Amino acid sequence: MAMLNYHHLRYFRAVATEGGLTKAARHLNLSQSALSVQLRNLEESLGQPLFERKRKSLVLTEAGRIALEYADTIFRCGEELTGLLQNRSGRSRSCLRVGAAANLSRNFQLAFLRPLIGREEVELVIHSGTLRELLAQLQAHTLDVVLSNTPVRRDAETGWYSHLLDEQPVSLVGHKTRRMKAFNFPEDLRTTPVVLPSLESSIRTAFDVLMEQAGIRPIIAAEVDDMAMLRLMARETKGVTLVPPVVVKDELENGTLVERHQFPQIKETFYAITPNRRYPNLILRELLAKKK
Repeated sequence: MAMLNYHHLRYFRAVATEGGLTKAARHLNLSQSALSVQLRNLEESLGQPLFERKRKSLVLTEAGRIALEYADTIFRCGEELTGLLQNRSGRSRSCLRVGAAANLSRNFQLAFLRPLIGREEVELVIHSGTLRELLAQLQAHTLDVVLSNTPVRRDAETGWYSHLLDEQPVSLVGHKTRRMKAFNFPEDLRTTPVVLPSLESSIRTAFDVLMEQAGIRPIIAAEVDDMAMLRLMARETKGVTLVPPVVVKDELENGTLVERHQFPQIKETFYAITPNRRYPNLILRELLAKKK
């Protein structure tokens, strides 16, 4: 087995960090051609291409992303060794990069990631954005998993896997009052304002179908595409809010809000979207195993 050349690994790390041969060569005080040769030698040693050229730029392959993680760990261990011998403590840590759709419940995200919180050997990096933005990062190997409330279509090019993590019932919630009467669904929605998720939401679509079947045009107080904002609106509105109870878990537990009506036929789903990779993140594998 060929021995790993740490000079080659250092050069590779510089190219990956600087984003290209030109900047890395300048940083390392090498010629671009010499750096290219060193990088090619490392790829031959590992038996895997570490970069692919896209639109005149170098993009890490999956093997390249794995190599970069190990390179970071190796050089960090070197720094820790120096620090340890100089009476400075340090410990190697593994990283899980999570993308969370902006409209996903923060309470659900916390519940999913809770087994990793507080583990000294694990570093969590969490990004929020649109599903399209996050899937692009997943494809570019800068994220390990995307959390979403909708699955994604799997095709030959992407090979996404949508792991169903949980499904939650959906309810109408509102403030508790002293002389509160039982909520008469759907008739009370003729006069009670309601805060709804935006039209892009699957639970909104199901709710609209029920209203159409009942012949009721509800009084819409607000439409919100962000679960954190939906939670705040539920606390502020004098009417009711259509929301998965997990979103307002704390408010339901302390009595600030109460369930007025539950929809057994409407479910909010939660998915972990992962790519088809030869080298899966071991922390993620452990986390998903807990959900089976």
